[in-house]
Amino acid sequence: MFKYAAILAVVATPALSAGLEIDVKGQANGTIVIDLFEETAPLHTAQITAIAEAGSYDGVVFHRVIDGFMAQTGDVQNGVMGGDLSRAGTGGSEFGDLPAEFSDIPFERGVVGMARGQNPNSANSQFFIMFEPGYFLNGQYTVVGEVTEGMELVDQIKRGTGANGAVIGEPDMMSAVRVTE
Repeated sequence: MFKYAAILAVVATPALSAGLEIDVKGQANGTIVIDLFEETAPLHTAQITAIAEAGSYDGVVFHRVIDGFMAQTGDVQNGVMGGDLSRAGTGGSEFGDLPAEFSDIPFERGVVGMARGQNPNSANSQFFIMFEPGYFLNGQYTVVGEVTEGMELVDQIKRGTGANGAVIGEPDMMSAVRVTE
């Protein structure tokens, strides 16, 4: 059976969602609105939409936040507030990893990309929001959307420390993530 059949079934439906509303709590408090690029990255947007609809992003922390670069979240396995966050950023979801869907959309401020490991086909549930342009990511990571409201809130997310941007203490979190049409 084709590995991505369930995701492709979602992609093929005419009522595919257009975005996400993310309620953030912590140092930053408010709502971020993201427009998803279904035509650019159909497998990735279908997967993050399915994860959001299941409520799996609710309570997930921003575990890697690098000033002047990006804020990363979405580890539904190891990044849930109240759990052991020492492994936040190392997990994914119950869905499989996805093949890369690279595009010519540049990584500008507010662009949302899928996080992955060394393998370009290893994106799963984690995503990041750019604070500033990061053109060195172009053609290397899948672009899935852009922030259309709440970029000032993204700018307030608690920063991490060190080269890897790990957030020390209590990180900000996505308290609720809703799919919008």
